[in-house]
Amino acid sequence: METPDKEIHERLLQTLKRYWGYDTFRPVQEEIIRSVCDGRDTLALMPTGGGKSLTYQVPTLLREGMCIVVTPLIALMKDQVDRLRRQGINAVAIHSGVTPRKIDIALDNCVYGDVKFLYVAPERLATETFRMRVQRMRVSLIAVDEAHCISQWGYDFRPSYLRIAELRSLLPGTPVLALTASATPAVAEDIMRQLHFAEPHILRSSFARSNLSYAVRRDEDKNEQLLRIIRNVPGSGIVYVRTREGSEQLTDFLREQEVPATYYHGGLSNIERSLRQDDWLAGRYRIMVATNAFGMGIDKPDVRFVVHYSMPDSLESYYQEAGRAGRDGRRAYAVLLVGESDVERTRRRIEQQFPPLDQIKEVYEKICSYLQVGIGDGLQASFLFNLHDFCAKFHLYSGKVLAALRLLQQNGYLTLTEELRNPARIIFCISRDDLYKLRVVRNDLDHFLRTILRLYDGVFTDFRPIDEQEIATAGGFKVEKVRELLKRLWQMRVIRYIPSNTSPMLFFDSERLPAADLYIAPETYRFRIEQAEERFTRMVAYAANEEACRSMVLERYFGVENPSACGVCDCCLTARKRAKAAKADPEIEERILQLIGNEPVTVKEVVAAFRCEASIILHAVEHLLEEGKISTLESGKLAINR
Repeated sequence: METPDKEIHERLLQTLKRYWGYDTFRPVQEEIIRSVCDGRDTLALMPTGGGKSLTYQVPTLLREGMCIVVTPLIALMKDQVDRLRRQGINAVAIHSGVTPRKIDIALDNCVYGDVKFLYVAPERLATETFRMRVQRMRVSLIAVDEAHCISQWGYDFRPSYLRIAELRSLLPGTPVLALTASATPAVAEDIMRQLHFAEPHILRSSFARSNLSYAVRRDEDKNEQLLRIIRNVPGSGIVYVRTREGSEQLTDFLREQEVPATYYHGGLSNIERSLRQDDWLAGRYRIMVATNAFGMGIDKPDVRFVVHYSMPDSLESYYQEAGRAGRDGRRAYAVLLVGESDVERTRRRIEQQFPPLDQIKEVYEKICSYLQVGIGDGLQASFLFNLHDFCAKFHLYSGKVLAALRLLQQNGYLTLTEELRNPARIIFCISRDDLYKLRVVRNDLDHFLRTILRLYDGVFTDFRPIDEQEIATAGGFKVEKVRELLKRLWQMRVIRYIPSNTSPMLFFDSERLPAADLYIAPETYRFRIEQAEERFTRMVAYAANEEACRSMVLERYFGVENPSACGVCDCCLTARKRAKAAKADPEIEERILQLIGNEPVTVKEVVAAFRCEASIILHAVEHLLEEGKISTLESGKLAINR
């Protein structure tokens, strides 16, 4: 008779095999899943590419009820939903790019249907629509992806994550699984505190990557170093740069050297980014030169190297990006290129991330003016936001605006989403009474207007997302006709109409305040500056290190006790060579003593007398000096100690 423990193990493996085709779990995955099944609040620290999603998907499929997955990454959210649906698993997502009507349908399906996974952006947790429905859902697990975002000690703090604690109060007794690949011990403790863990409970997968060789190359000619890596390491690679312009210029250089390369950055359209990503994934380009906008959720197992052409500003960023190499378990390389001016350049960039408080207020005022949001309005509203158009209109530097937006987001005022497909939006420019008069005069629009007003409320006060296909179905129109009528009403100045498009969106987490009431606590502001400087100091120390195993440096940073040397990073390889060269060779030492015994000689003359590597002779000389058999004269020559 099988023991209960073995039965559970078999059920877990059967689920894994049925939906994902794997025969075994990765290290710690099963332990995390069992912890979740036991109803324990769990913080899982797993490296990039460690299979985090399976730790909440497998237990949810084994039990009654559904899993709510909180994640800030809309592209990753869509990818996960698509994958689950292809496997026959019902999953839905709600975020700022989904129309209110579709959100209502998705939430109703979670209450009354058979949805197993609800992916939700953190800013949606505060909406009344969500809060009313979630209490009626049968939720077996709350999974929090990128959990470090809840901690003010983390490098990517997002206030919207603090609302997850409110979700726990609406779903008492539901366990939480918090997942992250980059949490220091202080951040890990803060995650558990902010998520109201019943008791501290951390499960940690090894942060060591035995197949990944870390290295630092110091050279002012980074292009030559990069070419050397590309020519000596077969396979595909990612090269991370800091700026959009830099990605384009470096790609041009590589193409001139006949290296098949493409680039990726946030300034490209969504379609263009998708095409470039697909081309690289399919192997049509060998090298992807990208800003840090690229990589999250990318699952290409055979990346043989990741090169950081520009220095990251934290070890968290570096570890996540470098970890995209070698996910297939074969040898791969993570190389940081360092030039003489890199440290100072990166330090200036960090300083630019913290503009003076009066400049932050100025950007806030101009954004509200640009979007025509009045004081007291805007709560939980979302708007299309064209950063380049905004900067051009107000003659602002985009870096300064992005820095201000980040700080406004960290203080709970605004959230800038990633670029996504946005639905069409309308608002009526005339009153309801004037609209009735219009419908008498223009009877051909009567049915169309009735259909819109039946489907959507609030269209006289705010821009409301609409679904052109939904209007067509409800009113018996073709979609082309719907767009034609919307444009006609727009031309008549009855409505303002924004066709569906691809663009970032700005979400108001709170109502617009007068600039004088916008409060960013000076002590919190200083604390974040200090935290950024501390993270950068650790990054600089990593780059300057020439002795300690690089994998051990990273593991210690993330709180791993007593890590082991990897044996494959540049520091380990150098140490191995030294150890090999340092082995005392009695014959060589005897010959050195004979040579010096005749008369004092220079170290250079000793090395020249042997036909082997200079390092071997130098180590033998050092050993003889340590043993006291020889000494160095004032002239610098070596002499026998009599």
